[in-house]
Amino acid sequence: MTDALADRWADLLTDYCLRVVPGETILIGSELDAWPLIAACYKAVTLRGAYPLVRPDFPELSEFTLRHATEEQLAFLPPSTIHDTQVADGRIRISAEADTRALSRIDPKRQAIADRARGPLRKIVRDKRWVLTQYPTSGYAADAGMSLDDYEAYAVSAMFLDKPDPAAEWRALGDRQAGLVSFMSGVKTVRIEAEGTDLTLSVARRTWINSDGRRNMPSGEIFTGPIEASATGRLRCGFPVCRDGREIVGITLEFDAGKVTSAHAEEGEDYLLSMLDLDPGARRLGELGIGLNYGIGRFTGSILYDEKIGGTIHLALGQSYPETGGVNESALHWDLIVDTRADGRITADGAVVMENGRWLVG
Repeated sequence: MTDALADRWADLLTDYCLRVVPGETILIGSELDAWPLIAACYKAVTLRGAYPLVRPDFPELSEFTLRHATEEQLAFLPPSTIHDTQVADGRIRISAEADTRALSRIDPKRQAIADRARGPLRKIVRDKRWVLTQYPTSGYAADAGMSLDDYEAYAVSAMFLDKPDPAAEWRALGDRQAGLVSFMSGVKTVRIEAEGTDLTLSVARRTWINSDGRRNMPSGEIFTGPIEASATGRLRCGFPVCRDGREIVGITLEFDAGKVTSAHAEEGEDYLLSMLDLDPGARRLGELGIGLNYGIGRFTGSILYDEKIGGTIHLALGQSYPETGGVNESALHWDLIVDTRADGRITADGAVVMENGRWLVG
């Protein structure tokens, strides 16, 4: 990646996404594979009169801890980590995994202990300004079946960094999505149909959020928190689901009164069941999201991109986003994608509003 492109990306993250102002402390966290972007963000934050605080991640050491630490060590949350999160006014998280399968070698029960321990951090971050982005690595490129150069070009295009004014492009996308937010805010019942999927749930009086690149970069979705006891029917993921270095294929879930009552996967079923048993909230839905970025058109194995694919739906098991009105609590937040582009539809209060990935309202 060229320095000029990294600088352009950092400007988008600091100005459009976080809106950094003088005097703020901005936490920058990433693996060192993203060094060009880390350095660019550090400089961008400094030039805006704010204070960058870089906290690098070391995946090899994290993997060692997950393998060899005692359960007490896994559950330990360093006070310094809590302090950094509390004092920061904003956070830039740059994912940059060189080995996307590293955590597949870890017992999911041990991973769950560490995930639960980070619950207090997630609660602190929710009330802060934050943005998540993903630096192109050979690992991500391999997952997508692309060369690193092609994957970088894909990422650049998805973030509008190839446009004269990326921020203007994101504002325009947000304006387009605002119309659908307005429409869906009046909807009570949603039915989702696709191959292997027929799921009905309530979104009555819940708030829809316009995700226009402020927190995820790239973005392009609207989302809400369904009524926790409402989901009824069957959900099947058309795409493989990648989580903690594992690929789970052919997930099928049955819901009754909002709760997963049976679950099956063609590959990775043991891991699926372990996540559903993580805590009481893991078997309920915390999010209904609608992908609206038609510039992201192919599956890559990265949820940051895949859940935004125009014409798809994603439903997350576990933790709700409180700003939607959702109240489900869990250490899990796991997005499952339903592809409605070939033969699918969304029905809102009895009327078909989306068919084969294209919206009939706006």
